[in-house]
Amino acid sequence: MPQALPWSERSADLLAVRVRLSPKSAFDRIEGIEHLSDGSSVLKVRVRAVPQDGEANRALCQLLAKSLAVGASAVELESGATARVKILAISGDAAALAAKLAALC
Repeated sequence: MPQALPWSERSADLLAVRVRLSPKSAFDRIEGIEHLSDGSSVLKVRVRAVPQDGEANRALCQLLAKSLAVGASAVELESGATARVKILAISGDAAALAAKLAALC
């Protein structure tokens, strides 16, 4: 059974988001929720940046910060720097951030 949402509240002011990143795309865009073959859910995101020297990871963090209306420093790559599936930690009101992500999807 697929996991319902790719994000979870770690505390009142921290949201963890599992992301599947596709670099070298024609556009920067959050595409919604995708279910992987193992049944887990991820937030599917595309960025124009190339996966070189952390450029795609920086573009991912900037896109999420802008989409969620938080400062750039509020979005941090927690794990998966060289992997396609990554975990991001987003600081702020976790419930409000989760609601914004749900609205974007």
